[in-house]
Amino acid sequence: MQAKNPLTPSARRFLEDLFPGDAAVFSPEEAFVFGTDASRRFAAPWAVVRPENTQQVRELLAFAQAHAIPIQPRGRATNTVGDCVPVAGGIVVSTARMARILEIDGDDFVAVVEPGVVTGELQAALAPKGLFFAPDPASVKFSTVGGNASTCAGGMRAVKYGVTRDHILGIEAVLPGGTVIHAGGRTHKNVVGLDLTRLLVGSEGTLALFTQLILKLLPKPAATATLALAYPSVDAALAAAGDVFKAGLLPVAMELLAKEAMDAVAAISAVPWPRDAGAALFLRVDGSPEAVAADVRLLAAATENTGPVWSERATEPEAEEALWELRRLLNPASFQAAPDKISDDVTVPRGALREAAAGVAAIGAQERVRILLFGHIGDGNLHVNIMHDAANPDERRRAESARERILDLCLKLRGTLSGEHGVGLSKLPFLDRQLSPEERGLLRRLKAVFDPAGIMNPQKAY
Repeated sequence: MQAKNPLTPSARRFLEDLFPGDAAVFSPEEAFVFGTDASRRFAAPWAVVRPENTQQVRELLAFAQAHAIPIQPRGRATNTVGDCVPVAGGIVVSTARMARILEIDGDDFVAVVEPGVVTGELQAALAPKGLFFAPDPASVKFSTVGGNASTCAGGMRAVKYGVTRDHILGIEAVLPGGTVIHAGGRTHKNVVGLDLTRLLVGSEGTLALFTQLILKLLPKPAATATLALAYPSVDAALAAAGDVFKAGLLPVAMELLAKEAMDAVAAISAVPWPRDAGAALFLRVDGSPEAVAADVRLLAAATENTGPVWSERATEPEAEEALWELRRLLNPASFQAAPDKISDDVTVPRGALREAAAGVAAIGAQERVRILLFGHIGDGNLHVNIMHDAANPDERRRAESARERILDLCLKLRGTLSGEHGVGLSKLPFLDRQLSPEERGLLRRLKAVFDPAGIMNPQKAY
């Protein structure tokens, strides 16, 4: 941590006046937790503020630009690539107190929320009204809508409903200097001007600070059902997933857990699958009760050819939730599987999934590292957790080598370095492998239009 806080006395007085009481934090002890996120990286902030309204954000960003003070937006810090780590120091802006659901309109099928609203709490508020916000990241119970928008989170329902970007109609945001902009609106179609909404979503806090989001809602499906299966191998499970699409089915969710991931979950929870199973496949469908019943029968038939060794169907909400909770337990389970992990979310074309999974397994064996492989295979998004002990130099070297080889493998298969977590800090060193100098230069010039002083989440993303 820095020996001396670089904020001047006048800057501190400004923040104390703008954010009275405990809305501003300056002591290293109190600010410590705001220096890290789920990546486990750390850098000490100069101060932490908790705005409650747009006007406070306007005044803060005007002051920050005038004094060249870095600004670090922060939701619940579930990000795994270091996006919330204030590596340049500066002021962390927590959205914890901008967490109101401002409007739910069942006629327009929109909700207006502040960025600190927890996604799962929004979904719970919508359900009694027969409405539905489709994005469903694994961190849904504690991540925020603003954080999901910042990284364009995907999640388990993306195969049918798309990612967060597909469900944000409009954004109110504050630019460095204090200008408030409104991108998009509450209509479900809008082609006036360039699509600033889609540009801001996924910008990792590098362009502006969100203060309100207008979300696209859908009618809540009348029924859902889940089919969970275990297979002798990852390849058999992925072949079954391919057979589902070949049968003309489009599930809401299609999730894979390879054996190492299954074992990590089994270490912290009772599990229903056989101990010697090599992979698990989770499928969910939704629609009318009649359509769901028919789809489950078709799913069972489509997934039978590759030899499942266990299966379980669930049509009641509690039974379904029990199955999906096993998938959600994977992230906390991974932190207990080894002292350290490198967490990547590579994405490949659907047709390359089997080759990618086989390649990841081969690399893990060659580098002698344990890899937890799982992911949203309906859209080709594989999560690769490389478990290791960073205190052991040889083990750390082998883990880092495995990561580089896996990233190169996915790019060779015409994939991408990240499907939903973003670039942040951890993938920045590899960005030139996917983007050309001309492309990165264009991104930087776009940032300069929004953020001429370079104060928004600096040293991240591109």
